[in-house]
Amino acid sequence: MPEAQDFEAFIAGQKRILAENPGCATALYNLGVSYMQQGKWDEAIAAFEEAIASSGRMFEAYVNLGYIYWQKGELEKVVEANARAIAIEPRYARGYANLGFAYSQMGRTEEAIAALEKAIELNPRIVQAWNNLVNCYLQQGDIDKAIATGHKLLEIAPDFALGHNNLAYAYYLNGDFARAIEHVDRALELGFEVHTEFLKKLQPYRKGESGSHSGQGFRRQ
Repeated sequence: MPEAQDFEAFIAGQKRILAENPGCATALYNLGVSYMQQGKWDEAIAAFEEAIASSGRMFEAYVNLGYIYWQKGELEKVVEANARAIAIEPRYARGYANLGFAYSQMGRTEEAIAALEKAIELNPRIVQAWNNLVNCYLQQGDIDKAIATGHKLLEIAPDFALGHNNLAYAYYLNGDFARAIEHVDRALELGFEVHTEFLKKLQPYRKGESGSHSGQGFRRQ
């Protein structure tokens, strides 16, 4: 992150532009980005909203508003901001991915799946969209789809540790403990902090023990 004096100099420059050209959407947007990078959420929101009012089609400002509202824990506003972004730019895959993630966190799984599938249709290489889709299928209890989607994710990003972890969890739920161990070990190799309770549940199967286990495993979102 730039030094404080760099931010101050940049912000001062944008304010000079606005003094000469009030309502300049680009300068307002740049101010919003600077404030956002400093964690000054309220100032960033004000700047982005002014940029949107001046431009009308600045979908990037809506995307950044969505990020800020996520940081503030305001999921309804995350949805609203990203919905406005894709209304302006319908082929913006990241907006659909963000929307899908927000829906999934709200338990609106069907809407999440639709948004994530659209994101993947527009850009099949958005790793987080694939991963969130895996989690949505797990939420629905559709383990086969979760596994199939997890493998598609790893075709794109074979070293994505969280993807291996979540695929391990799906295999665990499916009763395929050997495959669960294979993927959880790969997640560990890649530096992922697998939940200790999940590792404990898999440990008997490493020793060749049989028997059922009550409860579910764990995954990180």
